[in-house]
This record gives sequence, structure tokens and C-alpha cells, in this order.
Amino acid sequence: MAIYAATAFGVGISTTHTITGAIVGVGATRRLSAVRWGVAAQIVWAWVLTIPAAAAIGALAYAALAALGA
Repeated sequence: MAIYAATAFGVGISTTHTITGAIVGVGATRRLSAVRWGVAAQIVWAWVLTIPAAAAIGALAYAALAALGA
């Protein structure tokens, strides 16, 4: 379902997203307390912050190379 939803919205996801979502989903279906929600929240924040961080690093690298005339 995650792959279909992401594809419908044009969002790229990795196998890590899919596997982690599946593990959390299976744990939640057994009982909600089976999931370590603090860890799940940290994983989601890492996903959310990865793209802006990569964009910032790319922009800095571009600016540095442009300043060198490369």
C-alpha cells in the first residue's frame, strides 16, 4: 500500500521506507504497545530531514565550486 500511495503522489520511497513501515505495521496490528513509538518517530524525522539536508549540502557544494570557477 505504501508503494502504491507514494507512486500515486509521485513521491519516491526506498526499500528502507517500505520495510520499516511494514515492521511498524505488523507490530501495531498485534498490539499498539508492541511498537516502540519513540524509535518510530525518530525514524520519521530522519526521513523528513534527509531531503532538506541533502539539498543544503548540495547548494553549499555548488556555491563553493562556483566560487572556485569550476
